[in-house]
Amino acid sequence: MSESTRPKTNNTRTLDVAPNMGEMVKPAELIEVKGASRLTLADRRLFNVLLRHAFGPDLASEGRRFEIAVADLRETHESNDRLVQSIEALMTTVVTIQRPDGSTDRVQLLGWNNLSDPKRKRGNLKYSIPPELALLLKDSTVFAKLELEVLRAFTSKYALALYEAVARRVRLKHVFTERFALDDFRELLGVEADKLTTFGNLNQYAIKPALMEVNALSDFTVTVMPEKTGRRVTGVLIGWGAKDIEGRKAAYAELQRPRVGRKARITGTVEDMLPPEVIEPTTESSDP
Repeated sequence: MSESTRPKTNNTRTLDVAPNMGEMVKPAELIEVKGASRLTLADRRLFNVLLRHAFGPDLASEGRRFEIAVADLRETHESNDRLVQSIEALMTTVVTIQRPDGSTDRVQLLGWNNLSDPKRKRGNLKYSIPPELALLLKDSTVFAKLELEVLRAFTSKYALALYEAVARRVRLKHVFTERFALDDFRELLGVEADKLTTFGNLNQYAIKPALMEVNALSDFTVTVMPEKTGRRVTGVLIGWGAKDIEGRKAAYAELQRPRVGRKARITGTVEDMLPPEVIEPTTESSDP
């Protein structure tokens, strides 16, 4: 992304930004990384929780250790066994982060950690951000503000990735679209290289489900238009825009509803469980 289209924050350091109630601030350097495609939705949720807990000026301090109650990680993992799997996935994932000058850094997402009482639901997780990553975040001035309730509601890692990517752009003035080469867009969504290799499959199983959730649950709308070279799709044009007050109310209302039946509600395919003619009439008192 060129410097001219990066959202400016008057040179305020990202780590000095105070998140509002119900949101987290995520540095742009941790949103559009390369090499994270194997991370699952649970892995990504865990990383966001750990990042949110550690967020602040201390996050950029090399050697700083943080501690969080395992109970506070229940929104990402129900069992400690799966929690450990996600911790190890974050520790072994090496991502590439591009600097504004065009150079790249390769770093791990999670450093040293210690999980007390690994067989019990109680206990604490102590952890550290790798020093090289902490150094990268020190001078960050570009970020996204993410709604926690929206993050928790996603059922697809593609939706989570798309939401984060657009959230860091939606504050831009006079910029409402951006082009991506298809390979870069796949990386943005977190699609593994050997998965969904045709655009038809990518569209059906990644793009459309992500758009459905993001457009239904967030306070902005997103479009993804394929662009072709000859007959082959070689890129996409992403567009975004803030919802009006009625759109925001509808998104909030959907967030309060159960996940079960969400797809049907969003796509307008909700049907009565029984046809009207077999539904029993309500019992009312009658005149003698």
